[in-house]
Amino acid sequence: MNRLLPMTALTALMSTTAGAQNVSQADNEWFRAGQAAIAQKTAVQPITSQAKNVIILIADGNGVGTNYATRLWHGQQNGNMGDENVLPYETFPHLALAKTYNVNAQTPDSAGTGTAMHSGIKTKAGVVGVDETLNRGDCAQTEAASVTNMSEIMTATGRSVGVISTARITHATPASVYAHSADRNYESNDGLPEGCAQPDIASQLIEAMKAGHVDVAMGGGRRHFIGKDVTDEEGKTGKRTDGRNLLEEARSMGAQYAWNDETASALALDGSSPILALFESSHMKYEYDRTGEPSLAEMTSTAIRALQGNEGGFFLSIEAGRVDHANHDGNLHRVVTDGVAFAEAVAIADELTSDEDTLIVVTADHEHAIAFNGYCGRGTPITGLCYGIDGNGVMHNGEPQTGADGKPYTVVGYLNGAGTVLREDVNWVGARGDITQDEATDPDYLQQALIPRSSETHSGEDVAIYAKGPWAHLLNGTVEQNFIFHVMHHAATVE
Repeated sequence: MNRLLPMTALTALMSTTAGAQNVSQADNEWFRAGQAAIAQKTAVQPITSQAKNVIILIADGNGVGTNYATRLWHGQQNGNMGDENVLPYETFPHLALAKTYNVNAQTPDSAGTGTAMHSGIKTKAGVVGVDETLNRGDCAQTEAASVTNMSEIMTATGRSVGVISTARITHATPASVYAHSADRNYESNDGLPEGCAQPDIASQLIEAMKAGHVDVAMGGGRRHFIGKDVTDEEGKTGKRTDGRNLLEEARSMGAQYAWNDETASALALDGSSPILALFESSHMKYEYDRTGEPSLAEMTSTAIRALQGNEGGFFLSIEAGRVDHANHDGNLHRVVTDGVAFAEAVAIADELTSDEDTLIVVTADHEHAIAFNGYCGRGTPITGLCYGIDGNGVMHNGEPQTGADGKPYTVVGYLNGAGTVLREDVNWVGARGDITQDEATDPDYLQQALIPRSSETHSGEDVAIYAKGPWAHLLNGTVEQNFIFHVMHHAATVE
């Protein structure tokens, strides 16, 4: 828990606030809640001791707008109107906004943003663990442009390192923890251009585990670790063409391997051997569709328990990668269900650690082109049609709001994507029509969008940073995204 003022001081503080003054609204519940918040926030004290452990949780694509949708969804699933809901990390005492652009891109890419958070520099879109001097795709420049990443830095301090993702573990954000690559797409050797001497990202993970730079790696992406002639446990073949079976190489160095929830539950968590867990050939399943593999919260619990055996501490990077993918699909239902799964992972990380010795940072790498329509009454289903405001009550009036064309519209839309309303002639899924609330709230519904695109895009606005623990108070105001690294590094190394 956060360091707080003694209860006697807290009581005295509350007695001198405006709640004790002669104001007519003093008994209003909103007024009382505001006074309680003042008392709580003034009681927070910064922690300035060294952080033994550092955990960063990144919900890929979970900008302020996407987070708002998840907050309402979570609250509405708990039987409330949604707006009043508070997600676990929204209770954290320290908050900042991060500017997410890459050095050559106003709208960022996850490789560049991941490198910012895990290496402390801004770099180009599409490159991993290298600085901006590298021209994307030029393997010959990789060695000279490589920067020291978080796995290398933290192991040098004696800490263990873990990386988790619901995307492929070789995907842009998790790869930025341990890899250096001229292109994020060089996930296995089959993707390397002719003449490229740079190791592919999957092989770099295995080498990082052999070198002791990564102790726990969990996610998807099994196909990048086995050959095209090799069939995995789920009957899918790999992508490698170099004859290497990286899963066998991991086992030969003593690593434990898991591929489903059953084998994951059998892992020894005493820290005696590295853990490699790959639960899908490509990305892990969306939370809504998940069967046979652990949730993000379960992977988080497993990783923390495995890493806690190191008396020197640990660094853990956790990514909810599929929030991003559902946004790209324009499918809000899977965005918010994966968003809630991320919130549950944050809650587990907080529960298993102490504020006194663990810095927890919760953020996103970028936002999406998500947008919110008005004017919706409270309690309107966040994934569905916008209901009107009731001037005589609090709950919405149950009547769909309509545009000038007389047709209803969804609360949430996208500026571009597969749900475009501009292409009725080719039967695009989201075309304007007299849709019902049941149709709009179907889990497979694609939100209404404007510009036709097969995949919705990222956007460039700031994302939130929530933090607690040692030196978390340094995260305030509007900062460059790479500043997140510097706070984590400072917290872990300050004397």
